[in-house]
Amino acid sequence: MKIEEIIELTPKELLARKKELSAEIFNLRIQKQSGQLERPHLIRVARRNIARIETVLSRKAGAEIAK
Repeated sequence: MKIEEIIELTPKELLARKKELSAEIFNLRIQKQSGQLERPHLIRVARRNIARIETVLSRKAGAEIAK
């Protein structure tokens, strides 16, 4: 997910996407432990997407306070 796509989302959509990514990470970790994970880099990708979402959320919150 690119940062431009994330910036366009509303805060509610961002929180929903963050929840989806957290569930995805959970499932990927279970697959990793059972030895079924074929693409381990997806864990890192999901973690970074969550970080991007949190960054955008904090920026939007700061912009709301500044108004």
